Amino acid sequence: MEFEILGNKDTRSGFGEGLAELGRTNPDVVALCADLTGSLKMDEFKKENPERFFQVGIAEANMMGMAAGMTIGGKIPFTGTFANFSTGRVYDQIRQSIAYSQKNVKIAASHAGLTLGEDGATHQVLEDIGMMRMLPNMTVIVPADFNQTKQATIASAAHNGPVYLRFGRPVMPIFVKPDAEFVIGKADVLTEGTDVTIIACGHLVWKSIEALKTLEAKGISVELINMHTIKPLDVQAILKSVAKTRCVVTAEEHMRNGGLGDAVAQVLAQNDPIPQEFVAVNDTFGESGTPMELMTKYGIDTPDVIAAVEKVLARKK
Repeated sequence: MEFEILGNKDTRSGFGEGLAELGRTNPDVVALCADLTGSLKMDEFKKENPERFFQVGIAEANMMGMAAGMTIGGKIPFTGTFANFSTGRVYDQIRQSIAYSQKNVKIAASHAGLTLGEDGATHQVLEDIGMMRMLPNMTVIVPADFNQTKQATIASAAHNGPVYLRFGRPVMPIFVKPDAEFVIGKADVLTEGTDVTIIACGHLVWKSIEALKTLEAKGISVELINMHTIKPLDVQAILKSVAKTRCVVTAEEHMRNGGLGDAVAQVLAQNDPIPQEFVAVNDTFGESGTPMELMTKYGIDTPDVIAAVEKVLARKK
């Protein structure tokens, strides 16, 4: 199946456009940033709504506390910083002041995963999906491209409750239609197939799309699911697909432990135990390098998706 490429852009710019649109349409939306306004593409919102933009400086814990407080007055705050600083540095504040208290804060986490690139292991958070999905009351969204990130940003504002919205730095192909419907907790089935299910999120959705041509040339019928919402997980979409294919590959720019693959494995263990292979970073920190070099080195590139499919099909037999 051919996917129409609508352009190339980074997912963080999708967040920036979505936030700017919210600034024009929803007077309750406010934005807070920890000294990374340009990196988070929050400039347009700041320019158009200076009275609703708060630059807190390098004080991420304070930012989370401020955001939680703003919800009491009916505001819908979006906090903006790198994913590493949006989670590990402020986990206590998120747990106590946002998740436990069920505050309507939207945590916008950019530069996630290995594709942060040259900034290296200290900034390349690979544990954040696990950290966030373990928190009660937290919704976790990992959109696949620029358009879907914009859609997810707008949908997050309409959702009542804490949201962790994870996106990235590198320029990637755009394949989601700009008018596509985005529903939190409802997966997008991109292709239908009968031999194997691939469930992917974030940048690995495109890598899985790239793998389709090779797999189809080998006569392998693939059902590809864009699982943009990790929590709440679309359990029915998973079970419906694997009822046909009887094997699954999960693909994510995250540690093998705690992420999308773990979430899917729990569903299968409880409902329909079948072979599963994981395309994910295997219990290691990253390093400095270009985004694509790192994806190749750490086993989350297109050939790794193909290899995982072939491996799981062999187990299925």
